[in-house]
Amino acid sequence: MSPILGIYASQISGHLSTNNFSSIATQTVGSGGASSITFSSIPSTYTHLQIRGIYRSNRASTADNVGIQFNGDTATNYSSHELYANGTSALVSSDVSVAQIYAARASAASIGANIFGGGVIDILDYANTNKYKTTRSLSGFDDNSTNGQVWFESGNWRNTAAINSITLFATNGNLTQYSSFALYGVL
Repeated sequence: MSPILGIYASQISGHLSTNNFSSIATQTVGSGGASSITFSSIPSTYTHLQIRGIYRSNRASTADNVGIQFNGDTATNYSSHELYANGTSALVSSDVSVAQIYAARASAASIGANIFGGGVIDILDYANTNKYKTTRSLSGFDDNSTNGQVWFESGNWRNTAAINSITLFATNGNLTQYSSFALYGVL
């Protein structure tokens, strides 16, 4: 948390805790892009995980999905639910028994140059071996025209294993250079 936010938080009655997030790792896509990035050897010492990112896909469209998989599981053990808006309408959708959670929305190649999507993905109770894993996220992008989007998504991985690796990827293209993801442990 930034020092300024910590100062503000301490002024609130019954103030917010400012030491709940621990940086685990950050990955930034280099020149030429990447099909995916993976966080591995994730310690099981936190209650939840959070991923903060900026990202862009090379898909020949205005947008793409950022998919997430856990522990190398590429089978159809995932589900997603989406609520999204594009400035003129709001829509809902769901995906059941798919090979990834649709965890965020990325800008893509047909949108203006250097416009990246951004978002936050929470992975709840990631080390709890008594339940399936759940995600929630808020993401989107804006290009100051009619192509902006905002997405609220939730997902489920039907597996009780503790999560020790996370793979993120653009579902219809590749992540472009400068796409960056930071993984945090939440106490």
